[in-house]
Amino acid sequence: MDLFSSEPIAQPLAARLRATNLDEYVGQQHLLAHGKPLREALEQGALHSMIFWGPPGVGKTTLARLLAKVSDAHFETVSAVLAGVKEIRQAVEIAKQQAGQYGRRTILFVDEVHRFNKSQQDAFLPYVEDGTLIFIGATTENPSFELNNALLSRARVYVLKSLDEAALRQLVNRALTEERGLGNRHLTLGDEAFKTLLAAADGDGRRMLNLLENASDLAEDGSEIDPELLQSLLGDSRRRFDKGGEAFYDQISALHKSIRGSNPDAALYWFARMIDGGCDPLYLARRVVRMASEDIGNADPRALPLCMSAWDVQERLGSPEGELAVAQAIVYLACAPKSNAVYMGFKMAMREATEHGSLEVPLHLRNAPTKLMKQLGYGEEYRYAHDEPDAYAAGEDYFPDELEPRQYYQPVPRGLELKIGEKLKHLSALDRASPRQRRKP
Repeated sequence: MDLFSSEPIAQPLAARLRATNLDEYVGQQHLLAHGKPLREALEQGALHSMIFWGPPGVGKTTLARLLAKVSDAHFETVSAVLAGVKEIRQAVEIAKQQAGQYGRRTILFVDEVHRFNKSQQDAFLPYVEDGTLIFIGATTENPSFELNNALLSRARVYVLKSLDEAALRQLVNRALTEERGLGNRHLTLGDEAFKTLLAAADGDGRRMLNLLENASDLAEDGSEIDPELLQSLLGDSRRRFDKGGEAFYDQISALHKSIRGSNPDAALYWFARMIDGGCDPLYLARRVVRMASEDIGNADPRALPLCMSAWDVQERLGSPEGELAVAQAIVYLACAPKSNAVYMGFKMAMREATEHGSLEVPLHLRNAPTKLMKQLGYGEEYRYAHDEPDAYAAGEDYFPDELEPRQYYQPVPRGLELKIGEKLKHLSALDRASPRQRRKP
């Protein structure tokens, strides 16, 4: 092969099959079906700044290009991974030339806009404001967290969804039949092979077409693509899972809420999804320990040590034995009686501790290890609970002098906390029968 050949490099299949009109565009019917606001805006040429938020490979860039084509606007694109303020200024100059010489509007498409810092996002705000640019940003991350409020207020957010089976099958059919796809190779794809492609795609059309193209390079003309060939090309692929990104926190939330909702099956599913996506099992083990305290608490005190043991197994044995131990803990938590009484009580206590500042410890609750401390009254009138009836000093006060006693911990009538609640009610009755001792400094 001549390394210096002037022949153009062939485009990847996904680029060759990029939709050239709205009818070819697959997916996102919740935005583009006839009568939907975005479709109507396109057909009427009523362009506005917008942000496309969705996972990879669902057509964000293609949709932006179609917007420019339908509205006869000049299309400028920059990648936030590679570009900076300099490239934005160059795009602004081109937009001014287009407006001045040809009377055309300019769409500035910023791919992965969440990677721009605040100053870079601010750089094109004035030109969006005065109409020099129509801004379209694409992001896989939640715009609420990644984009400036000033930018969000000037653009409408459209949520793009993963491609479903019907949309992915439509893409495959086009790839196998159209001349710009693989149509001249006369390849076919059976149901089993399509299922393999579908699972590998995980809603990502670009990923699916890349895999199909790789398989077609190894298949004979006029043959059916072998499912085993596709599987060998996949290797140890992972589902879509961006640690620290939106999908990560969404799935953690789903796992936690499934446990809280006492659904062990859904909890196992989300745990498996995260493991399959490449999440660190030790991270999940730590989160499960948190769930034991937050959502089960004293309704079943065995939950916390069980989760600690699962974490220990994960650290000691690794995969896959560790994941099984964590799964056991997850099922236990989901089936256990639920109580957030400790969690809520702790939050209330923290709030009051912050609000009231550094209140002094009452003298009777202080230790007196020295003669001076005893002379100052440390520990005087302290009632040693073990010397009291039922080992309870009824009416004793343990709060700072400036605070009236309050109840942070309110046990729920479930699990062991049912018994705990009964015990606390009994003690409260003893307190009511005994004058509460309020000592003043």
